[in-house]
Amino acid sequence: MEQKHLLLVDGMALLFRSFFASAAMNQYIRLEDGTPTNGVQGFVRHVMTAETLFQPTHMAVCWDMGSHTFRNELYDGYKANRPAPPEEMLPQFDLAKEVSELLGWTNFGQIGMEADDSIGSMIEKWKDDATITVISGDRDLLQLLNPSTSIALTKKGYTQYEMYNEARFVEEYGIAPAQFADVKAFMGDSSDGYPGIKGIGPKTALQLIQAYGSIEGVLANLEALKPAQRAKILDGVEMLSLSHQLATIQCSMDIPLQLEELVRSPYTPQHEALLQQKGYRLIVKHAKSLGVL
Repeated sequence: MEQKHLLLVDGMALLFRSFFASAAMNQYIRLEDGTPTNGVQGFVRHVMTAETLFQPTHMAVCWDMGSHTFRNELYDGYKANRPAPPEEMLPQFDLAKEVSELLGWTNFGQIGMEADDSIGSMIEKWKDDATITVISGDRDLLQLLNPSTSIALTKKGYTQYEMYNEARFVEEYGIAPAQFADVKAFMGDSSDGYPGIKGIGPKTALQLIQAYGSIEGVLANLEALKPAQRAKILDGVEMLSLSHQLATIQCSMDIPLQLEELVRSPYTPQHEALLQQKGYRLIVKHAKSLGVL
């Protein structure tokens, strides 16, 4: 029986990465009607290349569904400092999902949740049924590592990744992957807009969790800390708890899919015809260079 290998794609991460990489050079790759497609075409080329590299038997592409999630309900400042997407990117969110579907990829997202939560919940659902590889640029996903799951962090171009398995994470960080959210709670995340404990950076945050195991462990051992450190934590203990909720990827979403629905099939001349018809010539050219069309 063939070993199942599930590839989970962080669609938002790859779409944004592809958009900004080409927008910086003013390359919007417009369709005949003027619609920019640089993010879409880069995203699709990235995923196609990943398929040839990782050889998955199953695949799903996970998306945020709108900018407002349960984390915004918890904290008004969550991602509040992020600028709105550029005008040229706005039509590309729907286009990316449309092309993804056209190619036979399964899109998944749930209103109020982030792509990270979909990925975490799929890992939880299928960790015993398949080897899983996640593609993203988001290190927060390292908390999802387990014996059957690897995280491929985008590095350069379409082919270079920084690969993490559970063993590498434990060796590098000195904690279990699930404890990474506790570290994030102390250090905060400026890009996501939550402060953690002011005055405690990544190095100290990691040392605290290495020493005491969890937020609760640190709070139970405040007397062992330096007075200045203790004061910082006591001043921000409410935000510490909130930051932990914001940093923790939810893994209990209902995933109304069966693994069999995610099986990958070869591309066909019909896929090529549809891509050409819609004006995605760069995707066709890339697919032919990979030998998948």
